[in-house]
Amino acid sequence: MLLKIEFESDVPIYTQIKNQIIEGIALGILKEGDEMPSIRQLASDFGINFHTVKKAYDLLKDEGFLNVHRRKGYVVTKNAFADDNFIEKLEKDLQPILANAYSRGMMQDEILKICENILHKFKNKE
Repeated sequence: MLLKIEFESDVPIYTQIKNQIIEGIALGILKEGDEMPSIRQLASDFGINFHTVKKAYDLLKDEGFLNVHRRKGYVVTKNAFADDNFIEKLEKDLQPILANAYSRGMMQDEILKICENILHKFKNKE
């Protein structure tokens, strides 16, 4: 998987790494059991701080997307679930995005079509 870091972005680097790995899993690019680059290797490849990558990996581990294997390091796993906390956070995160779209005059069907197109990419990952 090829990660792209936007150094000029307002989005923190650890969040960019985390989001792209989750998207890679959703798209089927990263599969259960795939080994991730070591923290040191990824940090070195991008010229970023070791702790930035560690934070991204630790968050992914806490959310059930990665597991730590003694010999392999961080490995993709499928232990992430949409529990009540996740659904509450999802609603909270979507609220300002949807409010922004609605305030710009977008209609519900336009917004839903965009969501369907994105979800279609994940559904047809294979």
